[in-house]
Amino acid sequence: MNQILWVDDEVDLLQPYIIYLKEKGYEVITATNGEDALDMLSQTIPSIVFLDENMPGMSGLETLQEIKRIHPEVPVVMITKSEEEHIMEQAIGEKIADYLIKPVNPSQILLCLKKHIHQQKIVTEQVQQNYRQEWSDISYMIDTATTIEEWQAIERMLTKWDIELENHPMRSLIDDQRTQANAAFAKWIAKNYESWFDNRRSSIVQSSIPLMSPDIMKHAVFPLLDKGEKVLLCVIDNFRYDQWKTIQPLISEFYSVVHEEQYMPILPTATQYARNAIFSGLMPLQIQEMFPQYWVEEGDEESKNQYEKELVQTLLDRYRRRESFNYWKINESDFCERVIGQLKGVQAPLNIVVLNFIDMLSHSRTESKMMRELANDEAAYRSLTLSWFKHSPTYELLRRAAELGFTLVLTTDHGTTRVKNAVQIVADKNTNTNIRYKVGKALNCSSKNVFTIDQPKRVGLPCPNVSSSYAFCTGSDFFAYPNQFNYYAQYYRNTFQHGGISLEEMIIPLVTLVPKRV
Repeated sequence: MNQILWVDDEVDLLQPYIIYLKEKGYEVITATNGEDALDMLSQTIPSIVFLDENMPGMSGLETLQEIKRIHPEVPVVMITKSEEEHIMEQAIGEKIADYLIKPVNPSQILLCLKKHIHQQKIVTEQVQQNYRQEWSDISYMIDTATTIEEWQAIERMLTKWDIELENHPMRSLIDDQRTQANAAFAKWIAKNYESWFDNRRSSIVQSSIPLMSPDIMKHAVFPLLDKGEKVLLCVIDNFRYDQWKTIQPLISEFYSVVHEEQYMPILPTATQYARNAIFSGLMPLQIQEMFPQYWVEEGDEESKNQYEKELVQTLLDRYRRRESFNYWKINESDFCERVIGQLKGVQAPLNIVVLNFIDMLSHSRTESKMMRELANDEAAYRSLTLSWFKHSPTYELLRRAAELGFTLVLTTDHGTTRVKNAVQIVADKNTNTNIRYKVGKALNCSSKNVFTIDQPKRVGLPCPNVSSSYAFCTGSDFFAYPNQFNYYAQYYRNTFQHGGISLEEMIIPLVTLVPKRV
């Protein structure tokens, strides 16, 4: 039974309320002054305290301070005749749960109890009911989806329930539904991916072709430059749609979303391919053929993204754009702080910042046992993302950009997915090391759930050898070689990886925001 402590020097007048609350199943104990209330609180911890502000001896505010000192977790509702603003502000400053003005009626009291004692239970029950109502709708959408817009809607709905059910007993249902969705999505990709590139090469632009990596600058950035806006393009490596929804409330403190959409990265969903495609406006094969000095092969040890600034310039040159631009790749907090200091003096209309912190978090989670325990599932991964953003210079960078009037385009090169099931693959020694995709000769995989591209050039991918092909894991699978299979299966299981085919990797955010006017 939930216990209520009601502190009021006119306790005799509270009998109708006490009778009403007892009929509702609550236990009510009373005190007529602050000293007695504190004595009672040394013996019991009630579910909530109703506290009169105007009492002889210790005032309500003084009593409140002591209650919060000894039991900060107990919600306190201040009840007073006074409507003076300074009293309200002081009570709020002491972290009251609610504030009621006398005379109060029983329904107000009951509403307070539901809000501060039963809220979690009520919300949980309502969320459960709402998901049950939508479960069949989502399943039907998964079974019938034929367009990228439908898959984007599915990912939005699944993400919504991923977040709302993250600590709910029904958690397993949404996990099963996401597994079902990823299996269907992979089949859809396998059926349609190559045809999109046939259509891209044709003179007819078809609306069925998804917005993809090479389209981002032309689609989201150039129109803003044409309107004379000062643009900050922020590319967060390894950034999932659910992570965007997690940090959106913080960004909304100083930016307003004017357009939120999702786009599809090219395969492989890996930085070397997808981010270079964004900045060049070209497919990887085109980069290799047109600008071989800027393309780094899979087997080369040098950084695969060291020529991003140069690729941006080639894109501007091809479109005969004369805008100057700044480019920053941020891997360390100290450098981010230096960029913040430089923003005020920026004159260039186009400014690009690449943030690698999420990617570093993903890799450190794979390599560190402690980080695995801190981010053992998607909910924890989102929580770490939120904590990183809130306490990192990135938050200050975007806040400062808003103050200086930058229009913000926030996006990523690809997402990431938690892998669970290892599948064997046989390949030659020159095959790349990524565990979500392989490129090489004579690839032979034991799983039927692998999407292969035997003619890489047809989809704009380089072909290291005449007989090279690409193989992509789908869903939550990842590749492991027969040699030491069990070791690598255990090492990588439940880590976040990218390069393959899943909703989490391939339905990713592209958001345009404008500064809020203060």
